[in-house]
Amino acid sequence: MDTPPIQALTQEEIDHTHRSHRMLKRIVGILFAALIFMGGAIGVMAYLSAQTPPPPIPRIDARILQAQAIAAAFTPVSIEAKSAIVYDLASGLSLYEKTADVQLPLASLTKVPLALAINEVIPPYTELTISRDIPPTSTLTQLKKGSRWRSQDLVDLTLVASSNDGAQILAAAADDPLRVRYPAAPLGAAAVYRMNILVQGLGLTHTYFVNPTGLDETTDQSGAYGTARDIAKLFAYAATSAPDLFVATTRPLLTITSADGEQATAKNTDHALSDIPGLIMGKTGYTDLAGGNLAIVFTPEGGRVLAAVVLGSSEQGRFDDMRTLIAAAQKALAVASSTPH
Repeated sequence: MDTPPIQALTQEEIDHTHRSHRMLKRIVGILFAALIFMGGAIGVMAYLSAQTPPPPIPRIDARILQAQAIAAAFTPVSIEAKSAIVYDLASGLSLYEKTADVQLPLASLTKVPLALAINEVIPPYTELTISRDIPPTSTLTQLKKGSRWRSQDLVDLTLVASSNDGAQILAAAADDPLRVRYPAAPLGAAAVYRMNILVQGLGLTHTYFVNPTGLDETTDQSGAYGTARDIAKLFAYAATSAPDLFVATTRPLLTITSADGEQATAKNTDHALSDIPGLIMGKTGYTDLAGGNLAIVFTPEGGRVLAAVVLGSSEQGRFDDMRTLIAAAQKALAVASSTPH
């Protein structure tokens, strides 16, 4: 059987074959290089993974932990007051609130802004003459008409004993000098005018005064209105801007002597006085419309300065409410200080 002759390849077919071989070699080379690169990359990643510690587990912000601790301390708090607040002067934040933005009658808390207004125009050593007899009460001995007293002494008596007569005498003594400073102030009501301008300047938009004492005007009209939040800020301002003006409010009993040698004593109306740590200033208030009010600025252990306000409690309940808030505040600050920073 004859074998068919082998056909010779053309030059074009030979060239094509050579090109195909070269292309195949390039592809194999590229694939081999890629495998080497990938192997190296995997090795590097494995090395770095072994050398680099895993990222830390995120921690909860310490401020959140402190806020939670403070809230927990106040959770069991139950008070009689319609409205209350515990306010941190440094941060401007509240540790506790109960309907703190409800506007309520203020009663004699009004005498604090009155003292600030008097202090603007009558120096503390100015002698003031009592224009009428101030009869004795359960908290204040009698002041006779014509007796002469230092302005600061009269302010102290008025605040400590919560004397409405004292407040009216002080407002009358300051009327002329206040109208010189504030020409728009009405005759006979300059102190109240200045008190209202003062709280407006502090941004306390829910607080205003009708008279200098806080006494009810009628059976349905109070002498002053405000919120627990506003009063906390007002007392914070008073304690920081004129601390010496309110020192007497921290004492259980005050005795002063007139320029004529007469003595007068005032008992503090704050029955919770001995239970308030680091008291800086305080003021009580009570009328038929207001019920029992109490506002303080104090420094519990740890150095933080707090304002606490109770509005719309009962005559005795305001003191019990304040004790409850103080105890909760002390617990809250102790727990908060032990949380991680």
